[in-house]
Amino acid sequence: MPDAVVIGAGPNGLVAANLLADEGWSVEVLEAQDRPGGAVRSDSGVLPGYVHDLFSAFYPLAAASPVLAGLDLGREGLRWARAPRVLAHHLPDGRCAVLDASPERTAEGLDAFAAGDGEAWERLYEVWQRLGDDIVRALFTPFPPVRAAGRLAARMRGAGGLSLARTLLLPVRRLGEEHFRGEGGRLLLAGNALHADLGPEAAGSGGYGWLMSMLGQHVGFPAPVGGASALTDALVSRLRRRGGAVRCGQEAAGVVVRGGRAVAVRTAGGEEVRANRAVLADVSAPALYGRLVDRDHLPPSLSAAMDRFQWDYATFKVDWALDRPVPWTSPGASEAGTVHLADGVDGLTRFAAQLACGQVPSRPFLVLGQMTTTDPSRSPAGTESAWAYTHVPHEVRGDAGPAGIRGIWDEAEREAMADRVEAQVERCAPGFRDGVRARRVLAPPTLQALDANLHGGAINGGTASLHQQLLFRPLPGTGRPETPVPGLYLASASAHPGGGVHGAPGANAARAALRSRPPRRLLARAQHTLARRSGEPRP
Repeated sequence: MPDAVVIGAGPNGLVAANLLADEGWSVEVLEAQDRPGGAVRSDSGVLPGYVHDLFSAFYPLAAASPVLAGLDLGREGLRWARAPRVLAHHLPDGRCAVLDASPERTAEGLDAFAAGDGEAWERLYEVWQRLGDDIVRALFTPFPPVRAAGRLAARMRGAGGLSLARTLLLPVRRLGEEHFRGEGGRLLLAGNALHADLGPEAAGSGGYGWLMSMLGQHVGFPAPVGGASALTDALVSRLRRRGGAVRCGQEAAGVVVRGGRAVAVRTAGGEEVRANRAVLADVSAPALYGRLVDRDHLPPSLSAAMDRFQWDYATFKVDWALDRPVPWTSPGASEAGTVHLADGVDGLTRFAAQLACGQVPSRPFLVLGQMTTTDPSRSPAGTESAWAYTHVPHEVRGDAGPAGIRGIWDEAEREAMADRVEAQVERCAPGFRDGVRARRVLAPPTLQALDANLHGGAINGGTASLHQQLLFRPLPGTGRPETPVPGLYLASASAHPGGGVHGAPGANAARAALRSRPPRRLLARAQHTLARRSGEPRP
């Protein structure tokens, strides 16, 4: 009987399993899919010779994460690649705001939009250099992060205190207007805010846009050499070297609660996988509390609160195998690993408003990845492995474009939306379509079928809006991995601090399990009950 059973072999589940194994626990990880990784997987399914990441691709949060740094995955063969330039926001008129690996070159480019904007960028980055390490520590520790927050508060007093706190709570449109005269700096901040489901007018979107922009300036947007699966392979390899096991094709059907404690996981095949000490669930909060745990074991208030749980927007993604690099109008985008496409901040606002109204956006904001530019091993020389994603409503009430997409996502709608995405690229890269050798379309239902945690194509485990963050994540008054069921811990992106590949939810759950030792009488009672039901001798 393992000490811990982990449901889900995504990055958070694998991080949790590794940390438990480091403390001498025996660990078994159950994964529903036929391979581990969750939303960190790559394949060659678009065209042989081209490697595409199925879901996530660039990992600034992983590069900054003290959790992943502590696992020393380089010993497992993990290597990181970075594009010559971190990020570009390409406008249809040919102008391009570029986040370069060098803060000085970033500043120089922003000065081309408006004199003095380069200095404004450097001032924002100076704040990060003073506070960034403490922000990361506070972000990636269980809520409330008492020690990290204390250090951060002390340093914030010297960096503007309440004025800085106000800045981080601003909508990103207002943050950009207060710091930049031209459009370049505003675009970098706003585009990065939309990596989550935060529109330009949303409170707190400024803080998120600043965080992602400063991470890009500090550590870049790296990608694993060889594909996203290399990160998963490193986590699995490390776990197995420490005696842990990963069993794929084992869908969890329920958490077994006996004697008031989580004692096992029941699989869809009917097997009960017992847990001597803890069950950790790298699944969404609605899946855990609405499907895996019988509601009889949960307080009524939790069930009522789960009815108000808000998902982030659905995702629509297209992968391309290109026989040439993307022919950008602006050379500034050619060396960037990530390219944002939108008609300025106003275009981002229009996009967010259409989503809020339940409409499929007419000119979708795109996050586009140039993977061969980042990592030459991804496709043959002179070609490009590329992808782009955008967001669509979970419940489509109309189409702001001309195709009449209704959200049923049959083949006709998938192809129509993929054509709309390509048209957005074509506006900034005329001739792009001529270089497409093959494409793969991943609509919201497809993403969910490949990873059940991506409910309806939502990629962040729930909205990043302020009302569902910190002590409100996943529910008001929580903010920690413990659940109402002793011995059961939430280890997914639905828990604090939320989405992104950084391992913090898994690490927080593992540390909570390690701190908790069940009373011996409860453990003995649970073991006796299991033994009696299975006919084994009583321990």
